[in-house]
Amino acid sequence: SLQGHTACVYSVAFSPDGSRIASAAGDETIRLWDADTGDAILEPLQGHVAWVRSVAFSPDGKRMVSGSDDQTVRLWDAATGSRIGQALLGHTHTIVSVAFSHDGRHVVSGSFDGTIRLWDVDTGNAIREPLRGGAAPVFVCFSPIFDDVVSVLHDGWIHIWDPETGQPVAEPSQCDGDTIHSIACSMDGERMAVGYRNGTVRVLDVRTGATLLGPLKGHTKIVSSVAFSPEGRHIASGSSDLTVRIWDASTGETVVGPLIGHEFGVRCVEFSPDGKRVVSGGKDGVLRIWNMEAEGVR
Repeated sequence: SLQGHTACVYSVAFSPDGSRIASAAGDETIRLWDADTGDAILEPLQGHVAWVRSVAFSPDGKRMVSGSDDQTVRLWDAATGSRIGQALLGHTHTIVSVAFSHDGRHVVSGSFDGTIRLWDVDTGNAIREPLRGGAAPVFVCFSPIFDDVVSVLHDGWIHIWDPETGQPVAEPSQCDGDTIHSIACSMDGERMAVGYRNGTVRVLDVRTGATLLGPLKGHTKIVSSVAFSPEGRHIASGSSDLTVRIWDASTGETVVGPLIGHEFGVRCVEFSPDGKRVVSGGKDGVLRIWNMEAEGVR
């Protein structure tokens, strides 16, 4: 286990080369870890003044972005841990999720204020007026192939936006299921994994919201985080029931798990770029790395 945070770990991310892990936590810090040894790299990154909810690496691994309860987005130098520029201001409530565009030029952030904001990474300036996702927490991701912005509300409404124009790419769609607590887009941009309050996972068609697979049942409490493996064959899920599960993304079968190790609820999961490891973070402030090959996943 990787120990150092003093509060809940809300978000984890592997660097594109798989050598480092970033974690964001309720202790107002971001930490960097050596993915092979588990050793901490650098001192904790400080700048936010409230819980840090989301962290992501740029595609080239040189920068990171974070979003916080302090209503700000921050950019970081991934090599030195230094803050890049000033905090990006505009949101009026907790920032739930942040992501880089495929080319690394833009960042998207989604907030409890119901808006999605796009930022220019080089200048730190907001790009046009915020996109209005709705009056609910907004989860966001960039569709990896098309680089459209996908936003999802707690109540299941899915919006897809053209980041260049800020216009909807398609009519909003509503997916089946309970209240949404987590989303992840597949690398082909066609599917979205969704974790629900009732402990289930579904795979949805990004464009239509139709259920392609599921509900996948196994967790007994909220599914706080989901992640696709890089090749799209597996889905990892982390839950308030203290466990991590790995699912076959085609059949819905549980491939691995439940993986037990966290003392409190699991808040975040992510696959390594080669798909051989999964990192999880929990309310216990601890990160755990699970070896998929050792667990029988090939």
